[in-house]
Amino acid sequence: MKTDLPRTLGLLDALSIVIGCVIGGGIFLVPNLIAQNLPSAPAILGAWIFAGVVSFFGALACAELGAAMPATGGQYVFLREAYGPLAGFLCGWTNFLIARGAQSAWLAVVLAIYISYFHPFGPGASKAIAVAAIAVFTLINYRGVSLGALVQKSFTLAKLVGILVIVASAFLFGHASSAPVTAGAPITVSSLGVALIACLLAYDGWVQMSFVAGEIKNPRRNILLALGVGIAAVIGVYLLANLAYLRVLSVPEIAASAHVGADTAERVLGPLGGTLVSLIILLSIIGSLNGAILTCPRVYFAQAQDGLFFRRFAEVHPRYQTPGFAILAQGVWAVVLILTGSYEELIDYAMFAIWLSYAFMIAAVLVLRRTQPNLPRPYKMWGYPVTPLLFLGVAIWFLGNMLVTRPRPSLAGLALIAAGVPVYFIWKRVSAAKSAVALADVP
Repeated sequence: MKTDLPRTLGLLDALSIVIGCVIGGGIFLVPNLIAQNLPSAPAILGAWIFAGVVSFFGALACAELGAAMPATGGQYVFLREAYGPLAGFLCGWTNFLIARGAQSAWLAVVLAIYISYFHPFGPGASKAIAVAAIAVFTLINYRGVSLGALVQKSFTLAKLVGILVIVASAFLFGHASSAPVTAGAPITVSSLGVALIACLLAYDGWVQMSFVAGEIKNPRRNILLALGVGIAAVIGVYLLANLAYLRVLSVPEIAASAHVGADTAERVLGPLGGTLVSLIILLSIIGSLNGAILTCPRVYFAQAQDGLFFRRFAEVHPRYQTPGFAILAQGVWAVVLILTGSYEELIDYAMFAIWLSYAFMIAAVLVLRRTQPNLPRPYKMWGYPVTPLLFLGVAIWFLGNMLVTRPRPSLAGLALIAAGVPVYFIWKRVSAAKSAVALADVP
């Protein structure tokens, strides 16, 4: 028997999950990679806009599916309904074993690195800080979705304010760089691809809001608003940040800087600027980490409710009304990955797996329009079928580029997904045998 989680998340909660999960440290760190491959400000801004539009289309597809099937688990549910239980199982298998556990571990380690900016720590202490971060945010989200959402809103607001302070300072007090402008290398298909991949990765994270769709109030309205407004806001923030960088630094200076955000802030605000940027990155990572721990266990919870994962993952805490065991299990797995260091390889493998799941999820809009035409759809994706096909085209290009340029982690990610196929059939056989025994024992 399935147990639903209470719908306690409002529009502001859902919006903070979208923005908080997407805006991490990328906007401060990847602009140099983009500037190394794109030689002009219009080209750089164009890449950010294109990646933002593609991500926006993905969010709209997710909004159609979420409004039609506003259930806990989100992406898992969409894939299960479009392609069957095996696809749903592989989604949960990939998220737990590879993608989301490694994501939490990696964010916790990066958090420890940025804490060391304010006070240096040795490797052992840094690892202890990362483990403590997992423990703290696991406990927060274990004790209630409202508490986790409050933390998410607080850190999302703090990071937005911090970014806007830097942007405003650049325009009010910054001066255009006096560095000589040199002709950059011509844009090639390869260089454009590298820049677009960096931009797309900076926009990643919007799908995680769908994981808590079963806990959002008025989901048929709020899921669309949270995804649409959230990604539009992120696009605006990213463009403002890049305009601020370009106001203070030349394109060659951005290309040569490993810490573009810090260099921009230091030039405008002095030494205080570098400290401010480190603090904002710290807040951004905390928001992303809390968002991952808040949302991702709902996938395993939904999977277990369908009998496709260990039964205890389907338990709802009687007091806190959270998928308590699923949250604790993900926390323990993330700690194991931190202590063993295996998160580094898994996060490398996860990128291919995550984008493969995106491709299948957006294709699910096309599949379900054909196989379930009468499914109530409070929102239908704008621009259908052109917009989902455009996202699919970009996703297929992204996956193909990874296979060519990074074959080892891509094939390893694919192999780990494929390993879930025999596990699924073994699981089904064992579950069927247990059910048969249980029925035989009934007098």
